[in-house]
Order: sequence, then structure tokens, then C-alpha cells
Amino acid sequence: MLLGKDGRLTLYARTDGGLLRWTQRSPGGDRWDGPDFVPIADLTDLTIVQGTDSYVHFLGRRERHGSDGPGVDFVHAVQYQTGRPVTEWRSLGNFHRDQETGRKAGPPAGAVDAQGAVFVFVRNAGRGLQMRREGEGGKWGAWQDLKGSGLAAELVPSVTSSGLVEVFAPSDGGAQQWRQDDPGGPLRIIRTPLHFYALPGSTTALETAPGRLTYYWTDANATGVVSFRAGAWPVPVGGYPGDGALVAVRTPLDGYDCTVLAQRGAGGTLLIGVCGTEGEQNGVWWSDTTEECVGDPALALDGHGRVVVAVRGRDGGVAVTRQESGPGLTLSPHWHRL
Repeated sequence: MLLGKDGRLTLYARTDGGLLRWTQRSPGGDRWDGPDFVPIADLTDLTIVQGTDSYVHFLGRRERHGSDGPGVDFVHAVQYQTGRPVTEWRSLGNFHRDQETGRKAGPPAGAVDAQGAVFVFVRNAGRGLQMRREGEGGKWGAWQDLKGSGLAAELVPSVTSSGLVEVFAPSDGGAQQWRQDDPGGPLRIIRTPLHFYALPGSTTALETAPGRLTYYWTDANATGVVSFRAGAWPVPVGGYPGDGALVAVRTPLDGYDCTVLAQRGAGGTLLIGVCGTEGEQNGVWWSDTTEECVGDPALALDGHGRVVVAVRGRDGGVAVTRQESGPGLTLSPHWHRL
């Protein structure tokens, strides 16, 4: 769920043969148009990222079957404005020339830097990191091998407000990281892995101070959710997580800078956590909405700065609720079915 330059939210969900898109009719409104169907055949994985220009970039892994067997490539498309059509899908190829090896490539992850350049990251067949970057005028550079080893398929790229790209990757040997020293510069690997073990697919990143990211993940040893910032030890923050991803936003609550976390709980319902930003050590207040949540929830701030959360039910339907007036984070108990 992403906020457009015009203050309207757009919600995206995967479906057979492509994706579905719902668009708010007005900033902060309760009425949504859609779903519009965006076709893309043979897609196995999809990630959606947004730049500071509000352009929405779709990055997919596609597996097509030919006479010589299945072949994998990566594809890219753009939505330039809220509610407008998505461009044609453009193939970014595959960094493995051998077709069989190429099928072992993982799903794409992406980021958009301050200059609007799109970065695509993929775990390769050897479980290292590959990157392809969009240059000026939309011209893509070659795939680059950024090394690394034993990586999980799920990668977590981020861009700070200073324009630096950073990648966090859980691995067999602990978390591995890459980052830029200067905007637009090369990404360098941080040689010493962090000996912290995140459940693959659970990690999210949030900028909690200028140029500083906080990572949240589910501990692989089933001790709940953990927060981590460079230069500090991980902080257990509780929760009863399922096996999916955490999502996070910052927002003022009762005059305090706060972080809101959301995830599917072990019982299959949506859990919400709230804490002071960079104050996890003082406690995270978790609540169970009791709303059924299949897969990962979506979390965003609307055009009026209110928290909006969306979930998918077991029947495939999508439901949305938003923040109401009240102390702390008060979500409406009335879910709107799209």
C-alpha cells in the first residue's frame, strides 16, 4: 500500500495472471475504486518499490516454459501517477547464462535512490548477491556480482533520507550487509557478518533518525520480534509472530514520535505493536485486532497522516481500516471490504 503525490493511497495484491489494484477516490477517503487487473503472465514473485518522485516500480521474477524447458528472467514496469496505467513490462534478463542455473535465482528486491535510479537485487544460484542498476535516461547497466555467501532468498534493500542505499540479507552465517558511502556510489560489503539470525522473509527496515535505519525481524529461534540498529545490540520486543513479514511506519501519537509495527500473528490474526521511535527498550505494546490475516499485512500513512492497515482474508478478499481519533493508536473496529 503506497501513498501517491496527490495524497491518495493505492493498494496492490497478487492474483493469478498478474495483480489487482485498488485506488482511493480522494485523499484520506473511505471509498476506493477497483480492483483494476494488471496482467503479467508467468510471474512467480513480485516486489513493489517507490521513489521520492512517487513513481511506483514493479519488479518481478518470471518463469516461462519453452520447448527446451522453463527459463527465468526478471521484469520491470512503472506506474507514474496514482490510478494511471502501468507501462509495458520490460525484461531485465538473467545474470546466469545457463538456463538450468538461472532457474535457481531468487525473487527480486528493489530500492529507488534519491536520484530516481532503480536498484534490483537478487540472490544468485551460488547464494551470493547480484545487482542491476538503472542509469540516466532509463538505460540499465550490466548485472554486477556483489559477492556474499549463504544468503536467504529474501533480501531487504533500503534508502535513507540522505540517499544512501543499504541491503540487509539474512544468511547461514548471520546477517550480511552492503551499503554505499556516497549517493550514487558502489555498494560495498561489510566484511564481518552480524551473528544474528532472522527468520527468512520476516525482516523490515525503517529510518528512525536521519540516515539511521532500524531493522525489525522475527528471531529464528522463536523468541519473538527483535529490533536492531548499527552499533547497538539487538533488543527483544516481544510479540507472537507467525512466519511472515513485519511492516513498520513512523507517526506522531499523543505528541510523541512513535513506531507502529504490524504482522500476522501465530494465531492467524493481525497483531499491531506500538513503541516510542528508537525506544524499543522501554517496551512495545502489542494488541491483537482479531482480524483474520492471510499472508503479510500492508501498512501506510494516508494523505492526512493517519495510519491505514490492510489485510487479506482466507477467502482472498481484502479489508482496510484506519486510525480514529483517540488516545494512542486507535484503529476503527469496522473493516471496509474492498
